Amino acid sequence: MEILYGLHPVLEALRAGKRNIREIYLAGKNPEQRFQAVLDLAAARGIPFRSAAPDFIQKKSGTDKHQGLAALVEPLPLSDELTIIEHYLANPGPSFILLIDSVQDPHNLGALIRTAVCLGASGVIIPKDRAANPSPTVSKASAGALEHVRLARATNLAACMGTLRKRSIWLIGADARADKALFQCDLTGPLALVIGGEEKGLRPLVQKNCDLLVSIPQSGPINSLNASVAGAVVMYEAIRQRFQKLVAIF
Repeated sequence: MEILYGLHPVLEALRAGKRNIREIYLAGKNPEQRFQAVLDLAAARGIPFRSAAPDFIQKKSGTDKHQGLAALVEPLPLSDELTIIEHYLANPGPSFILLIDSVQDPHNLGALIRTAVCLGASGVIIPKDRAANPSPTVSKASAGALEHVRLARATNLAACMGTLRKRSIWLIGADARADKALFQCDLTGPLALVIGGEEKGLRPLVQKNCDLLVSIPQSGPINSLNASVAGAVVMYEAIRQRFQKLVAIF
């Protein structure tokens, strides 16, 4: 069991309906108006809630960033790689698949997932090892977007990339040292975007399995972007091109 904390994670968990939610904890005896949607959804699903002191919620969640709200939940149900791939191929359009290699900061993982969900990604695939887990901290950092995403954890990310390639899905990796600029690349075909970790970027074997490596053009005195920011730039450029292509077709 896990303790999900914060307004958006708990609210989005209720809306998504993926998790089994055992109990909800609210600070104080008179809940704030902003919690009303949580109370209504919990009541509709028969989920019990009880008033609790802020210190109790802090102890349960392990953080003071709980906003006076937490929930006792089962872990997020995960998808699998093939399900994500099949869903993507069955739903053509501006979507894409996001692969995240070795991002270890849960806040970066949450931010990447939030952008992916906002842009309608078909799914997100992360490694099982040497990477942040889909924890309550990730849900909080994603503003609850984690509760809606199709998420798979691959035992071997390079092998997963091979499966994507066999299904004619183009693998584009973001690498600050790549010669090809992002804005010169055609991102309108069947697409999986690959984003690397905070310090070393893409691992060598993951790089090797990309069809193309692209860099984000920069001209300022600092030549590196946060992993989640770089990922957002790449995802938005992909979705911009894909929507532009759809508009041209119709």
